[in-house]
Amino acid sequence: MSGQNAPIIIKRKKVVAGGGHHGGAWKVAYADFVTAMMAFFMLMWLLNATTEQQQKGLADYFAPTIAISRTSGGGADVLDGDTLHQSDALSESGTGSNVGLRGAVPPDRSPPRVRPGQGAASAEVAALQEIEEMLLGRGGESLVARKALRHVVTKLTDEGLVIEIFARPGAPIYLAGETEPLSVTRTLLVIVAQAAALVDNPVAVSAHLAARPVVLAHNPVWSLSWGRAEAARGVMEAAGLAPARVRRITGLGDRSPAPGGPTDPRSDRIEVTLLRQH
Repeated sequence: MSGQNAPIIIKRKKVVAGGGHHGGAWKVAYADFVTAMMAFFMLMWLLNATTEQQQKGLADYFAPTIAISRTSGGGADVLDGDTLHQSDALSESGTGSNVGLRGAVPPDRSPPRVRPGQGAASAEVAALQEIEEMLLGRGGESLVARKALRHVVTKLTDEGLVIEIFARPGAPIYLAGETEPLSVTRTLLVIVAQAAALVDNPVAVSAHLAARPVVLAHNPVWSLSWGRAEAARGVMEAAGLAPARVRRITGLGDRSPAPGGPTDPRSDRIEVTLLRQH
C-alpha cells in the first residue's frame, strides 16, 4: 500500500469575466438611453424651430387617412421651383421685390368637385378645406413659401374659411401708421385672391391693429384699420378677385386682439374670410 502512488486531484477554479452577474448588458442599456435622450432633444428643437402650420403638416403626413403628395419640393407645380424668400424675391421683413406669381395657382387646377350624394353644405365645407390644404401644403406642396408661411394661419369656422395674415416680432406686414401693405403682405394677398378664385364664395376683409402702450388723445386706429382693409381689398381685386364677391370691409381697430395680448405684434393682422353660403 505504501508503495502505491496517491491519487492526483485536480481542482479547477471557475473564473467569471465581465464584472459579476450583470456582465456587459449595462452598456447596451446605457447606449439605448443616450439614443433616446438625443431623439428627445431633437424633437424639442424641431418643435421650437417650426411654425404651428408646419407642425400640423408633419402630423398630417403621418396620418394614414390623408393622401400624401408624391411630389417633393424643388420645382413641380408650385412656383416652378422658385421660393418667395429668394434673395431676388421678397424677404420676410417685406423689403424685397415682388415675385412673378403666374405659377402660384396652376392654371389647369380645376375647382373642387362635388362628390355624388354630397349635400351642398358638406360640399362647400369640403371645398373650403381643399383651399386651406392647398394654401398651407398639409398634404403636399404649399402655395406659400416657408418664410412667408410664418405670417399665415387658417381656421374653418361656422362663418367660413378665415385666412389670417399677421405680423411677427421684427417682421411687420405694414409700416407703422401706414395703410399700404409691404411686399410680403401684398404677395400673400395675391396668393389668397388666386386661391379664392377656385370657389365662388363671398369674401369679407377685416383689419386689426395692435394696441399702443400709451393712451393717445386722438387715436387713429379706426381710420387706420379701415384703410388697411380697403388697401387689402384693392390688392386682391387687382389680382383677379371679382369686386361683386366682396361682401364687407371692416376696420376693427385694436378691439379684437390676438391671444398674446393687445400689444402683441400678431394683433396687427388682416383676415380674409371666404364666407359660407349654406
